This record gives sequence, C-alpha cells and structure tokens, in this order.
Amino acid sequence: MPSGRTHDRITLYALPFVAGVTLWQTRSSNATLLVAGGFLFGGLMFGPDLDIYSVQFQRWGFLRWIWLPYQKSLRHRSFLSHGPIIGTTLRIIYLGCLLAILAIFVLVIAQKLWNFNFTWQDLGGTVGRSLVNYDTEYIALFLGLELGAMSHSLSDWSGSAYKRYLKQGIRGLLPSGKIKKRKVATRGRRSRAKK
Repeated sequence: MPSGRTHDRITLYALPFVAGVTLWQTRSSNATLLVAGGFLFGGLMFGPDLDIYSVQFQRWGFLRWIWLPYQKSLRHRSFLSHGPIIGTTLRIIYLGCLLAILAIFVLVIAQKLWNFNFTWQDLGGTVGRSLVNYDTEYIALFLGLELGAMSHSLSDWSGSAYKRYLKQGIRGLLPSGKIKKRKVATRGRRSRAKK
C-alpha cells in the first residue's frame, strides 16, 4: 500500500491531466475548476483514508475530531470507505449532515439573539432551488471528488496486487479459491474399527 506522500504525488501529478481532459471535454472553465478543485480536495483531504489516522485525517487540523465517529463505524479499506461512488457519497452525506446540524444550530441562535427573521420553509426552498439551478456544478464537483478518491483507491489496490504478485506470482492476482475442507473425525472411526 502506498504511503501518504506517494498518494499526494499521484494526486498532484495527475491534476494537470484531469484538468486538461475536463477542459477538452467540457470547454468550460467553470466545470474544469470544479472538477480540478474537487480532485485536489478529494485526493488530499477528502479521500478514503479518513477511516484511519492518516495524512488526510491529520490535514483537518483541529477539525479532525469530526471524522472520529466515521472512523469508529467503518473498517479500513472496506467497500463503504474505499468503494467506487459509495465511498465518496457516504463521506459527502456524513459531512453534509454535520454541516446541516451546525447550520441549524447557528440559525437558531441567530434567530434568538439577533431576532433574525426566517422560516424553515424559506431555508428548504433556498436549498432546493440551489440543487436544481446548479445541478451541473454539483455533478462536476462530485466527479472531481470521486476521481480524487479513486486515484487513491486504485493506487492502493494496484500496490497490493503488485506485492501479491511478487510473493505468489500470477496466482496472487487470481481470485483466491480458498475452500475450507471439513475435517472428518477419523479418531472415532479408528477406535470402532479396532473393536
């Protein structure tokens, strides 16, 4: 498995390629910025290794405590943290829920202290309109986050496969067909045969 420094290098070296391909395909500087920014953030701070005490986890600084429940609930390199699409989606939902709780807390305090006037329906409508009006931007950002996470996971998987290949040869790359054989109790049969 590559080190945190190797993962960072992969992210930084792949960034121009990701940005170039995005600009070539979309012809949009906004989409390119969102995909490239998401890729950089996903590769350096929002990747699959947030499920352990890693370089990505440490980069959150004094906010890294928010990832402790995430770490406690997931096994390292599980499909829920390192899996395609599901890992990024789960991290977005997790962080989004934490931010929503914080936003509700701040809005309630602002409403009580400064007589800030709003309704929860207005807030829900604003969030809903944002999701509809900026759907392309959200998709571009998600794609960048996913590409950053997948560069991490793919380097983990390929590094592990290479180590298995060095150890076991081509058999290390094939799916393991480990079949557990049931042990037959031969001791009882032998004692009965002697009698």
